[in-house]
Amino acid sequence: MSSPNSVTVSQVSDVTTVEVTTAGPQGPSFTTSNTSLNDSSKVDGSVVYYDSTSATFKADSTTTKLTLVNGGNF
Repeated sequence: MSSPNSVTVSQVSDVTTVEVTTAGPQGPSFTTSNTSLNDSSKVDGSVVYYDSTSATFKADSTTTKLTLVNGGNF
């Protein structure tokens, strides 16, 4: 007997029942302040930083582990 959340697919001598479920609650947001992350320009070694002008966390080719130097301004 099928439950209200199932679909039965029948093919010659092969019956498969698939249960349909809905997505549960999502996990926590990226930050408590609902700030977004823009990683569309990320490259290998990108470092995530906060850009106050756009109020966004970013990962791009400007700030990478190779651009962080001893005594650098970051």
